[in-house]
This record gives sequence, structure tokens and C-alpha cells, in this order.
Amino acid sequence: MAEAKKHIVIRGTGVISPLGHDVVSVNEAYTSGKPAFTTILHNGEPTPVAALPLRAEEELQQLVKSNPNYRQLDRSVLMAIYAARKAATAAGWFNENASASNDLAVSDDLAVNIGSSRGATGLFEQHYDSYQQSINGSIAPSASPTTTLGNLSSWVAQAVNAGGAHISHSMTCSTALIAIANGVAWLKSGMAKRFLAGGTEAPLTPFTIAQMKAVGIYSKLADNPYPCQPYKGEQNTFVLGEGAAVFALELISEEELTTGDVIVEAVGLGFEKIAGKTSISADGLNFQKAMRHALSQLPEHDQTVDAIITHTPGTKAGDKAELQAIKAVFGNSSQVITTNKALLGHTLGASGALSMQYASYLLSVDLPVFKHYSSHNSPPFKSDISRIIVNAAGFGGNAASIILRLQK
Repeated sequence: MAEAKKHIVIRGTGVISPLGHDVVSVNEAYTSGKPAFTTILHNGEPTPVAALPLRAEEELQQLVKSNPNYRQLDRSVLMAIYAARKAATAAGWFNENASASNDLAVSDDLAVNIGSSRGATGLFEQHYDSYQQSINGSIAPSASPTTTLGNLSSWVAQAVNAGGAHISHSMTCSTALIAIANGVAWLKSGMAKRFLAGGTEAPLTPFTIAQMKAVGIYSKLADNPYPCQPYKGEQNTFVLGEGAAVFALELISEEELTTGDVIVEAVGLGFEKIAGKTSISADGLNFQKAMRHALSQLPEHDQTVDAIITHTPGTKAGDKAELQAIKAVFGNSSQVITTNKALLGHTLGASGALSMQYASYLLSVDLPVFKHYSSHNSPPFKSDISRIIVNAAGFGGNAASIILRLQK
């Protein structure tokens, strides 16, 4: 007898970003179309960034006050904890009143994979400054454990009482989608029954902004309400943002699906030989491979998507390469081509997860959506979007594509 078909579904979502402190506030920001950028002075130069709004910052500080140990953690870890708790609570997996010290409260079937491109960059910079300024080269004993990448998933696991695998990783800007890929693999293999996966990034530090400027891609449009302008191609308009998004994933049978479920239908990965510091080929071969890999996992008679959420961080070469890849894979078909980076910038390792949350928004609402979201070659948004492909790519020639489908 054939084995019953099973599906990976999103049981809960947690998000904190320049657009809001939870799914409701972020979705309201998408509906309004209001960008989240502010301008700071970086090395004396007006520089656009996308930071958490006041309400989200207040929520994050409340989290810090809830546990004395949280005061020593990097901002990236705190945002991951916040988003993971939201996701686990939405899924019904987390009881905030349960004691983490009580073994009965620990869920051994719950695994965690949280990724970040840069990790604890803010805290690392602080510790290094302290080291440089000290007379004898001394440094705080917390420096090493709180700046290693592994503290991301371990602190999240502590915060949600997850006793399964704890995975932290970096695949630069495709990090969050690789976390989702890991979740899918672990659930399908039976190595976990429930999985929290996502990405986090807190890159609004002097050194990290300087790194992006050194590459020559940072936006000069500090006086424009939309300083990040993907698809335009006239100049580089990359802008850094911060945030985190985490998803509660579970494997269920076909019979358990209900109307409105969002299914992680396919995971595609692609790699290409690198030829430069940012690993971008003119034809976006890594994107082509990732999208084709994902599409090949769909039913043979139904391999179409209604919309594509692009990586497009507002760089001339990167945006053009991805659009070329989309044309190579889909030809002149009528998918909507859209991005959320025009509103919240590029959040590096968290960007794929925030794009997935944007996809969930598009699957759940009637449109229209504001023009700032779409490629100029994109057809108008439709109200019957039910399948979306989400792209991300990072340094080193890697790319990832996730396909989400709405159960009707």
C-alpha cells in the first residue's frame, strides 16, 4: 500500500523587524506601504538604515528585563529569542509559565535552527573595543561564549524549552532559507517532530555599515523616503536593516490539512563557481539552479507559481542577475515579481525569513499592493495568489528557493 502523503506546514510565525513587533503590525505595515527607513550619521555621512520602530524596541527591552542573563546577549540573539517565542506560542508549543529548569517542561522532540550572516557583530565590536582600550589586554569572561555563532540556537532553545537538536549556521544572505531547508529535512527524516527555523540579524553597527560601504553598494539616497530601490538598476541602493523571523514547522498527513494552512511545498538549492568578491554571474546561474531544483519537486502536471519574492537587495549587478535568472526559468509567463526590501532594506541572514513572512502575508490577504513592491516588468497583483517562490542568495555562489502554497 502506498504511503500516505505528508506535508510540512507552518504552525506559527514570529517576527520583529523595522515594520513591526509581530505578524499583525508587520502585515499592517505591508498594507499601508509605508517605508521604515531613518537616517543616521555614519562617519559624518548621512546614511539610511532600517531599525526597529519604538514599539518593537520596547518589546525587545521587556524581554531583556525578563531574564538577568539576557543583558549579556547580542541584539541578534535577543531578536531571535523574541521571534522564536512568538512562533512557538502561536503554534501552541510554548508555555511561558513552565519552568525551564523543570525537565518535564523540556520538549525533546522540538529542534531549533537559527542562522545569522554576521552573528553577534555588535557585541563582538564592543568586546574588541574594550580589549583595545585595556592596559593589559584583559577582556570580560563572557566575550567568547556570547560571541560564538552557536549561542544563537542554544539561547533560543533555552528560551522555548526545546530539548532537540540546536543548530546555528551562516550561509550569508541565504542563511534563513537554509534553516528552513534543514527543518524540512529533519522533519521528513523523523529526526525531529517539531522544528523552529529562521534567521536573525543586527547589523546596524559602525563596522558592519562600513563593510557594506567598502563594497561600493550602499545607497546614496538618504534624502529619499525609498532609499532602497530594487529593480531600478540605475545605481546601487543597498540599505541595511535589522530583524528576525522564525517559523514553527511540523510534518502532518494530507488528512490533517485545513483550509488556510501554509505549506512548505519545496526547497531548492543552487551553487555556481565564484568569479568575484560577491559571486554574482550575469545570468544568475545559482538562482536558476535553486528555482529549477524547487520547481522539480512540484507535481509534474502543476509546476507553476503565482508570484516570486526576489532577493534583489538594490544592487545593480545582483538585481539584474536575478531578473535574468527568472526570465531564463519562467520565460515570459505572468508571475508577479515583488520584494519587501523597498520597505525594510536588506537584513542579511534574516532576509529570507522576512521574505517568507511577506509571502505568508500575500497568501492571506486581498490586494492591491503598493507599486513600490514590484518589478516594473511585473504584471499587476492578483487576488488569487496561492503559490509563491521565495529566493535568497549569499556570498560564495550559493542560492536557495522555497516554495510556499496556501491550502484551499
